[in-house]
Amino acid sequence: MQLFKCDRCGQVLYFENTECVRCGARLGFVPERVTLGALAPDGETWTLQAHPGTRYRFCGNAAHSACNWLLPADDSDPYCRACRHNRTIPDLSDDDRLQAWRRIEVAKRRLFYSLLRLRLPTPTVDSGDPEPLSFDFLADPPGGPRVMTGHDSGHITIALSEADDARREAARVSMGELYRTLLGHFRHEIGHYYWDRLVRDGGEAELARCRALFGDDRQDYGQALQRYYADGAPPDWQDGHVSPYATMHAWEDWAETWAHYLHIVDTLEMAAAFGIRIAPDIVDDETMEAEITFDPHHVADLQRLIDAWLPLTYAVNSLNRAMGQPDLYPFSIAPPVQAKMAYIHGLIRRAGGQRGAAQP
Repeated sequence: MQLFKCDRCGQVLYFENTECVRCGARLGFVPERVTLGALAPDGETWTLQAHPGTRYRFCGNAAHSACNWLLPADDSDPYCRACRHNRTIPDLSDDDRLQAWRRIEVAKRRLFYSLLRLRLPTPTVDSGDPEPLSFDFLADPPGGPRVMTGHDSGHITIALSEADDARREAARVSMGELYRTLLGHFRHEIGHYYWDRLVRDGGEAELARCRALFGDDRQDYGQALQRYYADGAPPDWQDGHVSPYATMHAWEDWAETWAHYLHIVDTLEMAAAFGIRIAPDIVDDETMEAEITFDPHHVADLQRLIDAWLPLTYAVNSLNRAMGQPDLYPFSIAPPVQAKMAYIHGLIRRAGGQRGAAQP
C-alpha cells in the first residue's frame, strides 16, 4: 500500500479515509489511477481536484458507508471495480451485520488494490469469462451449519463471523494458528482462484513446474484435510512451508504462500513510502540492514524483496514486543519457501505484463 495525501491541503491520508481530517475535503479512490484524491462537486458528480477532466460518481455501496471508490460517471454499472464482484451481502437492516460487512469491505478493497497494482485479471460475472470472480459474505443461519470461508471455481465465500474480532481470535487460538485476519482470508482465498487461472489453465508444463515445488495437487483433498485436523502439522513444518496449514495439501501450500507473498509486497510498499531504513547499531551484519526505497511491484528478482523483508520483520516484531504485543510477522521464510515465492513472483509478473504492476 502506498501513502496518499490530500490534494487540497497536503494532509497524509489513510486508504480508507472518506474525508480529509484537516480541510474536510471529500475523498474518493479512483482505481484507474490507483489514487485517493480530493474531490470537487460537479452537479451530481465529482471531479478530482488534481485531475479535473473526468467526472466520477461514487460506488453504490457508498450509500451504506461501505465503499469510498469511484467510477466514471457514464459507467453503466452502479458499483465500483471491487464491489461489482459481490454476489451476496448480508441483511443490512441488521446493524451488527451491517457493521461486520463494512469491515469485510475494507479488507476486500485492500485486496483489490493489490490486484490492480499487479495487473491480475478480475473478470466479473457479466464479462463472458468462463470462471469469473465473485464473493458471498454470509452470516451463520439460525440453528444451521456454520458458514465456511472458502473458494470454489471462482467463487469466494467469507463468513461474516470472521469480522468479529473476538470470534476470529478464539478461532485462531483453538486452531493453533499463528495469524488470522480478514485481509489474510482474502489473500489466501484469492490464491486458490489464481492457482486455477495461472497454473491449472497454464497447461501440463505449468502444472509440472508447480507440483515440483508444492506437491501433487491430485492427492485426495478430503483425506488430507481429515489427516491434518487429526494429526496436525509435522514438527519440522518450518523447514519447507510458510505455515502449519500449508502442510495440509498442495493447494493449501500454494494459497498460504500466495497470501504471504501479498503480505510482503504490500507491506514493503508502505515501508518504502515511509522511507524506512533498518540499521541496528549493535551489530555489523548486512543481513540485518535494509534501506527500503523501491517499489516492490517493479522488482524482477524476489531475492531483493526477501533481503528487505527479513530486517523489516526483525524491527517490527521487536517494536511489537516493546508494546507487549505478539509478533507482527511470526513466521520464517526457509529456502524452499523462498523458492515457492519466487515461482509465484514470476507467474504474477508474466500474467500482469513484464513490469507486473499498474502505475500509481
